[in-house]
Amino acid sequence: MAGSSLTRYFYFGHHGTFPRMQVRCQRKALSVWIKASSSCNITKKIIRPMTTSMLMPPALSSLARRNLHATQPHLQEVMLTSERYGVQRLPFAHVSDADLAFFERLMPGRIVTDVDELKPFNVDWLKSVRGCSKVVLKPQTTLEVSEILRYCSERNLAVNPQGGNTGLVGGSVPVFDEIILSTALLNQVISFDNVSGILVCQAGCILENLNKYLEELDFIMPLDLGAKGSCHIGGNVATNAGGLRLLRYGSLRGTVLGLEVVLADGSLLNCLTSLRKDNTGYDLKQLFIGSEGTLGIITAVSILCPRKPKAVNLAFLGCSGFSQVLQTFTTCKGMLGEILSAYEFMDSECMKLVERHLKLANPVTESPFYVLIETSGSNSAHDEEKLSHFLEQVMASDLVIEGTLASDDKKIKALWALRERITEALTCDGFVYKYDISLPVERLYDLVTDMQRRLGRSAKNVVGYGHLGDGNLHLNITAETYSHSLLDAIEPYVYEWTSRYRGSISAEHGLGFKKKHYIHYSKPQEAVLLMQQFKAMLDPKGILNPYKMLPAKTT
Repeated sequence: MAGSSLTRYFYFGHHGTFPRMQVRCQRKALSVWIKASSSCNITKKIIRPMTTSMLMPPALSSLARRNLHATQPHLQEVMLTSERYGVQRLPFAHVSDADLAFFERLMPGRIVTDVDELKPFNVDWLKSVRGCSKVVLKPQTTLEVSEILRYCSERNLAVNPQGGNTGLVGGSVPVFDEIILSTALLNQVISFDNVSGILVCQAGCILENLNKYLEELDFIMPLDLGAKGSCHIGGNVATNAGGLRLLRYGSLRGTVLGLEVVLADGSLLNCLTSLRKDNTGYDLKQLFIGSEGTLGIITAVSILCPRKPKAVNLAFLGCSGFSQVLQTFTTCKGMLGEILSAYEFMDSECMKLVERHLKLANPVTESPFYVLIETSGSNSAHDEEKLSHFLEQVMASDLVIEGTLASDDKKIKALWALRERITEALTCDGFVYKYDISLPVERLYDLVTDMQRRLGRSAKNVVGYGHLGDGNLHLNITAETYSHSLLDAIEPYVYEWTSRYRGSISAEHGLGFKKKHYIHYSKPQEAVLLMQQFKAMLDPKGILNPYKMLPAKTT
């Protein structure tokens, strides 16, 4: 009985697991994990209990909400995008006093022209690009957005749509003096059907707020991002954000049912259907999902939301190599099946950065790689039994060195913070070169090791982490400051490497400003030409989010 009790404690991270597990695991767990000893002090491998030492310190409580702007250093340090990248301004009109007067009449008190107030709108939170917009507009209704774009089209004024400004490829801030159209005040829930689970809301609703609203109704949003405390659902859709739940609930191209979009000339396209099945003609919403605000401005979204799981469990495990990470994933898919909701991986350097810069404690002894596995289901006993079988298998097969488990909400959030806050830790390490790549899973980490060899000491850190469940690698390279020579060593090599192995140069963050000239590494010339034709048809003056996503059309 002493052995059974010890197994229950280490295996699940808490006392009082199911009686069915005790008999089944008693002999095998002792033989696999615990060397025979009267005192049971000598262990081969241990699944550790989750402890309160993992919880974030009070000083970081505001960051726990993942408001990514909270750690942003001084904005004036950022070089202008036009200077850093040598971009020429297109022949758009400049904002005049008459233009400002029109906007003030349209939305009194909701235009920003103060220089200091404009600064955070002009700089991305990574401090990598900066524009010089002179005005931010904050419409509250679709009609106001329509009036703004109608006026800007007539005046040939360029417009930069902006949601939570959490983008990573320079797509959410102006390059020059484009008018910034903020969706921050388009933040109302329009309706929710608790039978179908269909939510209709304005584009400026913050993702975390939507999730809190739905949780009270026993539902959740189908996507989860590290930037959930700041990002807007309209921006998520415009960039086709993937995130942490894609493995379970799929991409936004499947969960978004309808959109309301204002086109470049101010006309309204209302495809805000709440039907799951609608096979009448072209599926026009797909044009705007992932279009990054270049074809129209999304003002409202209809999205299918899953039920809130009744049982959530998290396993944070250490693996001795990337081969073991892959084999653990294969075993995970086979044994956890329908309850598997996330499978994330990160290398040891990521964890060191999180520990060093954010002072978060790693509950697992240092390992070359870590995996975070989440299960979500409707029956806690059923889910924990499946998870116990899985852990028994990967420990016995030497795929996992050790790990910790959590089912308590606070401890789950603390474990997730180790993964979600890697991006934040990287920004504390210096200037960050970020690459969002999708590759065949067996090649996923090869790019990281290749770049480590290629860059050597010219880079401060080269790390890799991401959503292994859908083949998405986040390659990050840090340096003390921005270096054009280092950038030349990285690009286009990283895109050539990705193309060689039939990957995508942008898995979920879009192309934005930084990647638009590299689209040919993932799309054939015919596809790029067709995209440019769509752009010319829907935005003939090119006023919507110029300098982004697509290379200039050659004549």
